Amino acid sequence: MNLSNKKIAVIGLGYVGLPLAIEFAKKYKVIAYDVNKKRISELKKFEDKTNELTESEIKDAENLIFTSDENDIVDSDIFLIAVPTPIDLSNKPDLSITINASKLVGRNLSKDNLVIYESTVFPGCVEEVCVPILEESSNLEFNKDFFCGYSPERIVPGDKINTLTKVCKITSGSTLEVADIVDELYKSIIDAGTYKAKSIKVAEAAKVAENTQRDINIAFTNELSMICNSLDIDTIDVLEAAGSKWNFLPFRPGLVGGHCISVDPFYLAHKAKVSGVDPKLIITSREINDTMSSFVADKVLKELSEFKEIDNSDVGILGFTFKDNCPDFRNTKVVDIFELLKTKVNSVKIADSWADKELVKKEYGIELSDPMSFDVDYLIVAVGHFEYSSLTPEKLKDFYKDDTEIFNIADIKSIFDKDILMDSGFKVFRL
Repeated sequence: MNLSNKKIAVIGLGYVGLPLAIEFAKKYKVIAYDVNKKRISELKKFEDKTNELTESEIKDAENLIFTSDENDIVDSDIFLIAVPTPIDLSNKPDLSITINASKLVGRNLSKDNLVIYESTVFPGCVEEVCVPILEESSNLEFNKDFFCGYSPERIVPGDKINTLTKVCKITSGSTLEVADIVDELYKSIIDAGTYKAKSIKVAEAAKVAENTQRDINIAFTNELSMICNSLDIDTIDVLEAAGSKWNFLPFRPGLVGGHCISVDPFYLAHKAKVSGVDPKLIITSREINDTMSSFVADKVLKELSEFKEIDNSDVGILGFTFKDNCPDFRNTKVVDIFELLKTKVNSVKIADSWADKELVKKEYGIELSDPMSFDVDYLIVAVGHFEYSSLTPEKLKDFYKDDTEIFNIADIKSIFDKDILMDSGFKVFRL
């Protein structure tokens, strides 16, 4: 198949879709579509609020058109769907956005078109859920009039090293011939190469397996952290000692938020239950990781009670996003710490220069503060942003009240040298 003259429509321009659109635009004509008109307006001004791409990188994409008008995608040959796949309040897959995107593409589907999904889903979702919608919306027949592929995204928000083209890409197709075409398409932009899965369902399962494995490993270190804290042992000291063995995996305890690791295991667990399998390990790992915010809050309250009345205490939190050096605060677990503490202490302030203040206020009703306004009894460093990890003990002391004698700090990500902090008068808690 000659791909050089094909027109590609990318549906969804978030952390996944925008880098895809930019990279494909270097070799193909690309229509970059999103229902969010504000997002389109920003991108037309070469502004990326996700901080994944620079102004010059967007400007250089000459074969790219940004639009929120579906009429602009009607004559496309290949559709790439890269929309969010969250969970609902019951931790079940919420496919509403994927379904709407499938309806959109179906309305504009023509004979011999190819639809490739990038969104994380459970095994079987593309063929069991999405394909019937495409058929109904287009009046075309699957694998006769149109075809499908699946190439799960592997974008890591905020990671400027392992970017789109530098990470091996899994590909798959609804027929053997289509699988080759999908693989050829991605090989044209992915420097790290591709891995052609044996079926769409295998590719779907591989994606959720990747993130579920990480969730399970982090859950072990989080449980180990709780054990070590009960024994008055430093968890990081234990992990570093154990890491002297060549096959010990270097996972660290922490708050597990974001749109991938804290969500994707539920997609695999959902399909497991439907198939009659009880995913005990997956669910238990999720439960452990979701308890870490309360573990941190309880530890902070216990330490506060040792030197001050809790309801007369002030707490400051540095960092709100779900990970370091990234504006993404989807499913951030820092908000849980905030909510647990604010009902017990006098005041809790959060600062984070990476997070959009207006969006945080709209989503959570929380006013982000200027860290220089902190005047606290206890400081929690929840996220390892560059500006926090570079703080010296003396700079950290500026956040405390003038009469502070022992500087209690929770270094959630272990970004500081514990010995240096302790030598400077800090009492350090870290996971």
